Amino acid sequence: MKEKVQSFGRFLSGMVMPNIGAFIAWGFITALFIATGWLPNERLSTLVDPMLKYLLPVLIGYTGGKMVGGQRGAVMGAIATIGVIVGSDQIMLMGAMVMGPLAGWCIKQFDKAIDGKIKAGFEMLVNNFSVGIFGMCLAIIGYYIIGPFMAGVLAVLNGGVQILVDHGLLFLVSIFVEPAKVLFLNNAINHGIFTPLGAEGVAAAGKSIFYMIETNPGAGTGVLLAYWMFSKDKVVRDSAPGALIVHLLGGIHEIYFPYVLMNPLLILATMGGSVAAMIYNQIFNLGLAAPPSPGSIFAYALAAPKGGLIPVLLSVVIAAGVSFVIAAPIVRFTNKGKSLEDATEEMKQMKAESKGQKVEKAVDLADLDSIVFACDAGMGSSAMGASVMQKKLTAAGLDGITVSHSSVSEVPNGTKLVICHKDLAARATKSAPGAKIVTIDNFMNAPEYDQVIAEIAAAKKKH
Repeated sequence: MKEKVQSFGRFLSGMVMPNIGAFIAWGFITALFIATGWLPNERLSTLVDPMLKYLLPVLIGYTGGKMVGGQRGAVMGAIATIGVIVGSDQIMLMGAMVMGPLAGWCIKQFDKAIDGKIKAGFEMLVNNFSVGIFGMCLAIIGYYIIGPFMAGVLAVLNGGVQILVDHGLLFLVSIFVEPAKVLFLNNAINHGIFTPLGAEGVAAAGKSIFYMIETNPGAGTGVLLAYWMFSKDKVVRDSAPGALIVHLLGGIHEIYFPYVLMNPLLILATMGGSVAAMIYNQIFNLGLAAPPSPGSIFAYALAAPKGGLIPVLLSVVIAAGVSFVIAAPIVRFTNKGKSLEDATEEMKQMKAESKGQKVEKAVDLADLDSIVFACDAGMGSSAMGASVMQKKLTAAGLDGITVSHSSVSEVPNGTKLVICHKDLAARATKSAPGAKIVTIDNFMNAPEYDQVIAEIAAAKKKH
């Protein structure tokens, strides 16, 4: 379920993140030139509405189409998005997230269907007219069907959000957002959901609280401060100040995730800080004029609307203070569950999974009891290499480790260490995705053999 949610969220955020610069440009124009802005300008303020209604949705539709159908899909996505924009009175950012990928998928299916069937000399004619005709059809469908449908969906969503706002319950969202951040759903939530909702808020009021939910750096700041001041582990304590600078000033929030993963109770601290800040934001009706991406204290200051700089920065201070108060006793009086190194490795694996990548997990060589040599057929060079390695292991006093050989395509399940020729590395990784892969050039006399033995001996000695 987590992988499916991450995959869907990654797809949504993938349409928005490349265009964040456009959102920021629009936010700055709004904050500066509308009637209540820093530098009111009646003529320049006319840029605000067209950018929000046309530029931003078309960019999202273009990007979504490109993600699915390449450059032809991108053009199709832009054409199709115009249909939903004109077919509804609402801002169609989410409509663009539907039309862009749909258009890319349609042209991709068409290209597959005609592949190899176009007579020489007619390629350009077919390519150009297929995009034009299918784009026109999707724009019409968007105008009459998808645009009105998405308008109804948005009305329901906005109604639900308004209920939370009217009853002062929007802070409850933070209870779910903070754990989701550590699971690398942050981009999916922020750019896939909050950025489009925030744009509508800015259009209506010149600011939006949705830009302050996931991006507030205060919650992570409190945790890092607690480690800096109260951690019993010198390595962790010494690393916390550097992480704090990158997190608070650089806006790279993922750097504090390993510190939370070391002691999962600290998720209570980040939740508490975020909830406290959101209650404060709601009471004083705060918001930002643009998405602060990345979530740096500097980005917060730049995105603050006129008259909102100090209140917005105070929101970060409140989140950090509450988070610190909760985190300090947890750090000081409870045992951390794992080392910073292990937590960082876990974070890297979760991050890669959130991007749809397969990661070779770290293998504990301390309890290694077998090694598999792999070659193409599993009988020639791998058998020779296995024999050489077995002798070296025996000489090193590692008699408990057996060495076998197999085809690179049939590595036994559960194998932890595979040695193969460098040209077979990709196949070995696919055949044994959880194993450590060591690549060599010469099965009979590879320097990597001694390195592997040294690593195994060191791991067993440490254990």
